[in-house]
This record gives sequence, structure tokens and C-alpha cells, in this order.
Amino acid sequence: MQTYFLYFLLYAVLGWLYEVFLEVVVYRWGYSDRGVLFGPYCPVYGVGALAFLWCFGWLMRTREPRWLRWAKPFLMFLGCMAVATAIELATSYALESLTGSWPWQTYVNYSIHFQGRIALSPSIRFGLGGVLFLYIVQPLWERLVGCLSGTVRSVVFWTALTGFLVDCAVTAATRL
Repeated sequence: MQTYFLYFLLYAVLGWLYEVFLEVVVYRWGYSDRGVLFGPYCPVYGVGALAFLWCFGWLMRTREPRWLRWAKPFLMFLGCMAVATAIELATSYALESLTGSWPWQTYVNYSIHFQGRIALSPSIRFGLGGVLFLYIVQPLWERLVGCLSGTVRSVVFWTALTGFLVDCAVTAATRL
């Protein structure tokens, strides 16, 4: 439980950094808060990372036949793309029902989109990000978290969880 929450929080923060990078550097729109909470994290990225781990972690750990070794990254790409797109679509509906809108840009200006909620271009980026996550980032993070003693991991977990829950409570009290 502690380890998965730390995974969730790390990827929520990385997702927030990715969103800010796109907004400031790539699109040159300037900075705005990209999350639904006050802290520097986008929980949907944490949920997506956990979904990738739960859906594809077993496949990453299995030894595959030689022929599958070449197809596996492509299959992982398609799987991550589908899972992340489904999460983004579900999140847009959930946030719209809670707050009246969803906090990210709509995709109506993209050539292939569904109701402006999801689009092919971001879905492809999610698939690529998922492969990067599963093959490179997650193994490094697992090693780092694995190096922490039980006591240190517990202190980090409880501190992070408390901060996150306080942020959720403050957000609910002030924004909903």
C-alpha cells in the first residue's frame, strides 16, 4: 500500500511537470495551474501509472519467447494508449459531474477527437509515455523505493499522504 501510494504521488507530480512543460515550453501559452488540486500534481497521471502497473506489470516481468520480444513494446504502446485514453475520458465525465467542467483544454481543434474530451494525438503521446514509464522510469523508481528502509518509507508515506489528504480536503472545501 505504501509503495503504491508513493508510485501514485511520484507520477502525479511528473504528470504535473509534463503538463506545465507542454504549456510553457512547447505551446508557449504561459504558466497556469494544471492540476485540480492545490499541490503540484495531477492525480490522473498517478492513476494512469497505477493502471499501467496493474494491467501490464505482469507482462513486463515475464520472459517472453524471442518472437514476442520485438512485438512486446508495440503491444505495450497500444495497451497504454487504450488504458490512458479510457482514464482520461472517464475522468472528464467525473470532473464534469462534480465541478461542471473538466480542467484541461478541450480537444475540439484536434483533427480526430471524441466530444473534445479525448483525441488521437494525446492518446499516442500517452502510449509513448506509458512505454517510457514501463521500460525506463518505473524500474528506476522501484530501485529507489526499494533502497529505503521500512521506517524511512513509512515516514515518507505518512507525510506525503497527510499532505495529499489535506490538499484534497482544502480543495473540496474551496473549489467544489
